[in-house]
Amino acid sequence: MSLTPKSVDFNEIWPNLRSTAEAVITLGNVNRADWSTRFSDVYTLCVAHPEPYADKLYYETKQFLENHVQNMLATRVAPNPCGSGSTSPNTNGEPDLLQRYYDAWSEYSKGVKYLDNLYSYLNQQHIKKQKISDAEVVYGNLSTETLEQMEIGELGLDIWRIYMIKSLSNELVKHILEGIRADRCGSPEIDANRVKIINGVIHSFVQVQDYKKNGSLKLYQELFESPLLIASGEYYESEASKLLQMCTVSQYMEEVIKILEDESKRAQKFLHSSSIAKLRKQCEDRFVNQRLDFIYSECKDMVSEEKRKDLRNMYIILKPIPDNLKGQLIQTFLDHIKNEGLETISTLSGENIHIQFVENMLKVHQKYQELIADVFENDSLFLSALDKACASVINRRPSDRQPCRSAEYVAKYCDTLLKKSKTTEAEIDQKLTNNITIFKYIEDKDVYQKFYSRLLAKRLIHEQSQSMDAEEAMINRLKQACGYEFTNKLHRMFTDISLSVDLNNKFSNHLKQENIDLGINLSIKVLQAGAWPLGPTQVIIPFAVPQEFEKSIRMFEAFYHKSFNGRKLTWLHHMCHGELKLGYLKKTYIVTMQTYQMAMLLLFESCDSLTCKDIQSTLQLNSETFQKHLQSLLESKLLTASSETLEGNTKIELNFEYSNKRTKFKITSAMQKETPQEQIEHTFSAVDEDRKLYLQAAIVRIMKSRKVLKHNALIQEILSQSKVSFTPSISMIKKCIESLIDKQYIERTPNSGDEYSYVA
Repeated sequence: MSLTPKSVDFNEIWPNLRSTAEAVITLGNVNRADWSTRFSDVYTLCVAHPEPYADKLYYETKQFLENHVQNMLATRVAPNPCGSGSTSPNTNGEPDLLQRYYDAWSEYSKGVKYLDNLYSYLNQQHIKKQKISDAEVVYGNLSTETLEQMEIGELGLDIWRIYMIKSLSNELVKHILEGIRADRCGSPEIDANRVKIINGVIHSFVQVQDYKKNGSLKLYQELFESPLLIASGEYYESEASKLLQMCTVSQYMEEVIKILEDESKRAQKFLHSSSIAKLRKQCEDRFVNQRLDFIYSECKDMVSEEKRKDLRNMYIILKPIPDNLKGQLIQTFLDHIKNEGLETISTLSGENIHIQFVENMLKVHQKYQELIADVFENDSLFLSALDKACASVINRRPSDRQPCRSAEYVAKYCDTLLKKSKTTEAEIDQKLTNNITIFKYIEDKDVYQKFYSRLLAKRLIHEQSQSMDAEEAMINRLKQACGYEFTNKLHRMFTDISLSVDLNNKFSNHLKQENIDLGINLSIKVLQAGAWPLGPTQVIIPFAVPQEFEKSIRMFEAFYHKSFNGRKLTWLHHMCHGELKLGYLKKTYIVTMQTYQMAMLLLFESCDSLTCKDIQSTLQLNSETFQKHLQSLLESKLLTASSETLEGNTKIELNFEYSNKRTKFKITSAMQKETPQEQIEHTFSAVDEDRKLYLQAAIVRIMKSRKVLKHNALIQEILSQSKVSFTPSISMIKKCIESLIDKQYIERTPNSGDEYSYVA
């Protein structure tokens, strides 16, 4: 084949080219030699000299395709020999309209692709170069519809749209809709072959404009999708009305789920993917959105009776609709959890109320967490409802005058787990992990912190912890939940205990090196006053240390001050305890007791009896402390008194007849026996003071940064900063602002009643 342009006769070449084009478009046989020759003919006509025949070739090909499609319409597709309008083949075996159209389209669409290849040179070198750019369309106000030549493949599809689809559109759509309706009714005529035909006809409306960059689905949507949605909506409305008359809510939901599944499969089977969501929305609107009153009519009973199958079905059909429409189910679910939670904690009583509280709430939480996973697919809306319900129950106050005691209960539950017991470490670890679930719902986390730190201090000082690893793991959990600031003091308490162990070892080594024998085994804990909740250390109970302790205390003070010059040691004797060996009885006993009790018994080492006045004056104890500790020794029967009233002349004697089955036991300290109510009041009072200081510090910090701030903006920033630990009342914030104004940290901005300025 020569590539040199030459003079040719169009009328001589075109008939052969047209003949081959006709064979190609009808999927006839074209041998390789003829194909190559016709391919060359297209090139020759496009580059002919002196005048190319590209435009004439395009025009003649267009005429050929128009005639071919019109002929197909007239002879193969439109005629219906039996006059039948049915969607299935006629009884005499003649194919119906959809079958004829599908066969014609299948042949033509393939033929056009082959023809497009034959005309590839015309497409590439002539038509594409003349195409209008997007910029010319936008800025030159040009229309691609009227000015452009189309590639031969595109041209063939457009001619099919104009002459075939437009002529038959109403009949085609009518038969397609009848076929889809027959499929909905379960007609046996809609077999796999029939599905293939209907699917092919529908997709021809899309494929015929696939070449378009924009609006390729316009024909499909206007011609078929809109009538389909209208017809389907009417069908769904009719079916929904029938179901309402026949079914209970439970049965209705099951039927709707089945219909939704069937329609989804049907849409995938017949329609273009863009229509699937639209058809489902029509189905949901008719069966669900417009029937919400009926669906919700038994919602409360289903939730209260926990009918999982029905709730699952309700969730499935409500899931796709907007959240505000699902609100009734979510709210009913929330109220149910809240009621069950309140019921489970309303009857708590006894000494183990804190254990009952936490474990009952955990049961409720775990039960509904599992139900949400099983029924509601862990939907965030239902998990949020669970959180709101649990938070509401856990933070509920019995009355306006009574504080919420959840923080106290959760802290005491941890204390029970972490104290020495027969529980395994693995079990403790699991329970503490579960306990954090309840802790996270507590709003007043600073109250929890106050109770927890006091209980932790008791465990550490009196060495009651089951495991130091478990203690540290719990603090790390709190740290993850609330941040480092929340657990800062708890970490410092731990540090003090570990440093005290090291300090005691160093002191023991020092005594060995100096060859000093104290006569007693001494273990001292040095605690930072700012980290431990020990109360004001300046209020120390007067106490004359017994000679047996004096030497040890002085030796330790000298050793400590040598290592840490400038630090002051304050001895908290009321928090100390020790073991005393009793050798004056028939059996030897080892008794653990508080320091003051030990000091009283040591006075009897050189005598058998003393008066109350002698004991009190020797130890220099105040009357209240003396009475409490002496009473505990009398109750233990280690000592006896000459009268019930412990007055100055009352004689106190050793009980030489004392006997106990246990040779090692403990005398409970009588000190600090506050009533539960006193403990709660004292803790909440301390928390209240801490909150005021925290809020004042936060206000100063915010104002120092912002310099000038409106009242409402300041309130919002304070609430944002404090929400980790507690939610302060607006009245408390206002009091703190007024206090800082009085202290001249901030001031009201002149000429503005609701704005504050930082006073530098």
